[in-house]
Formats: sequence, structure tokens, C-alpha cells
Amino acid sequence: MQAVHKANIMKKSDGLFLRSCRGVADRYPEIEYGEIIVDNCAMQMVIRPQQFDVLVLTNLYGDILSDLGAGLVGGLGLVPGANIGDGLAVFEAAHGSAPDIAGKGSANPLAIILSAANMMKYLGEPAVAGRMEAAVMAILGQKEKLTRDLGGRSGTAEFTKHLIDIINT
Repeated sequence: MQAVHKANIMKKSDGLFLRSCRGVADRYPEIEYGEIIVDNCAMQMVIRPQQFDVLVLTNLYGDILSDLGAGLVGGLGLVPGANIGDGLAVFEAAHGSAPDIAGKGSANPLAIILSAANMMKYLGEPAVAGRMEAAVMAILGQKEKLTRDLGGRSGTAEFTKHLIDIINT
């Protein structure tokens, strides 16, 4: 686990964040804890992303680095999101609602579909999640059926129909 910060410059806010992270880390010595400055973390995510397992970030750095991570895997349309707490969980597309393209039929629904698959795992339905994820992997290999942001020609509804057809076969 890495706490991502800019405490060298943001001494008060990020200093408090680091003190809080260190306090929690002290209570869980079995978890490997480290700290990394946000600038270096961004560079390391591009150069060697596999070195990271869990990043703990403030909202600002989380928004920025999650978009960077999305860019590394093909774009925001592919990135599921989850906020999981004690007994509560919210699953959503990492990019939010995309109001600029609402109602135009051009949104890539993969992020919300993958979020739903994660929700199925959380709810104890791994077989359902597996079918959803297998369909996503299958459709990613069929460029002509993808949405425009992924180089295809399908709109939201057409893409979703293709995905459902794969799930049902």
C-alpha cells in the first residue's frame, strides 16, 4: 500500500493526510506501507505501473491519477469503479455520468457493465460476474462491434445488444 501525497509542498493538508495514514498503518503492521510523492507516482504509473497494488489518495490526487490509469488501459470508458465500506458498497463507472454526451447514444457502456460485474462478485454471484467479464473480453476482440471511442462504429444500444448476444450464446 502506498500513501500518495505532496506533503513536501502541501505541508498542512497533506501532512495531516500522511499522519492519518501512518496512524492507520501502525495498527496493521502485517500490511506493507509506503509513501510516494504524487508527481513521482504519476511518472511511475506510466513507466512501471505493475509495481503498485493499492494506492491511498486524497480526492484531488485520486481524480487525477485514476484518469491517468484509465488512459493507460484504453480510456475512461473501460474503467469500473467501486466504493466499498463496512456493509455498504456503491458501484459506478469511474468516469461519472458524462452529461456532455447524455442522450446521444454514443456512450461506451463497458465501465458500468464492468462495475455491475464487480457488484455481482460483491453480492456473492461470481458465475454471473464471470459471464459478464467473458462477454466483455470477447467483444473487445471484435473491433467492428465496439463503440466509437474504441475505434468501432456501434452506438450505445447497438453495442449493448452485441454484448447481450454474446452473453446469451
